[in-house]
Amino acid sequence: MAFALRKRGPSTFERAADGSMTLIEHVRELRDRLFRASLAIVAGLILGFFLAQPAFNLLKEPYCSLPDATDALGNCRSFLQLSPADGFILKLKLALWIGLIAGAPVWLYQLWAFIAPGLHRHERKWAYVFVAIAAPLFAGGAVLAYLVVDKGLAFLLEAGVTGLSTQLEVTRYISFVTNMILLFGVAFEFPLILLMLNFTGVASARRLLSWWRAVIFISFAFAAIATPDPGPFGMTLLAASLSLLYFVAVGVAFINDKRRGRGKEVYAGLDDDEVSPLEFDPEPVEAGQRVDATAPIDVPEPIAKPAPIDRRYDDMT
Repeated sequence: MAFALRKRGPSTFERAADGSMTLIEHVRELRDRLFRASLAIVAGLILGFFLAQPAFNLLKEPYCSLPDATDALGNCRSFLQLSPADGFILKLKLALWIGLIAGAPVWLYQLWAFIAPGLHRHERKWAYVFVAIAAPLFAGGAVLAYLVVDKGLAFLLEAGVTGLSTQLEVTRYISFVTNMILLFGVAFEFPLILLMLNFTGVASARRLLSWWRAVIFISFAFAAIATPDPGPFGMTLLAASLSLLYFVAVGVAFINDKRRGRGKEVYAGLDDDEVSPLEFDPEPVEAGQRVDATAPIDVPEPIAKPAPIDRRYDDMT
């Protein structure tokens, strides 16, 4: 029994990488990947609709941990709701956030699968590395923000004229907490920019270290402007975390420079406007070896005449 073996053609990734796909095929691929990403987000949205209440209970824990946020029985005081639809709209917002997080592996893969064919092999390798670092950094910033948001709430309520017993409006409170989490998570991606500059050869580790005064000043200025908590605790913690991550990134840059042998070049220790030193070591010129005369060339032998066509093969036979 014989089987007909058909040669497998190039995959979609290979065709997109070598440029053999047409514009219509690229548009169709984008449509398909957007459709798959939308299905993943909708599926995550349905899942998030059932997990919205546990997520809300988790987000209100910083408020419930305040000293005056509980009643005589130890129960957490309820929030203030100004509109009948605020609760349902807040549930949809939480479900959307959960859907984006739950469907992130799918829609991020679809986005990467559409972009990756246009990158070189080493660019795809570094993209994998940076994505693997970016996810834990964002999660670390989000966890840190959740752990310190109650300190910011306590400071804001104590510093105000209403006191800690103030009943908060639910949508504004959730927006305050989620903005803190999102801001801390995005700010923790700052070391990736420095590592990208170093790994691509734009800035050396010594150059990055020379920016430490400006980086610390910018970290505190950014934390003071962007943090939704105007209290000193959240601002100082965010700025200190950014400064610490900056020095960690510089340490990684020094290791990368040492691994690649940077800083050992001939002109590595010179400034851009500094004249390079010239080695002036004169060496005496010695006489070269004697060259003997060559023997005369013999007279070439005469070339034999070609045989007739009927006694030799021509170029066709």
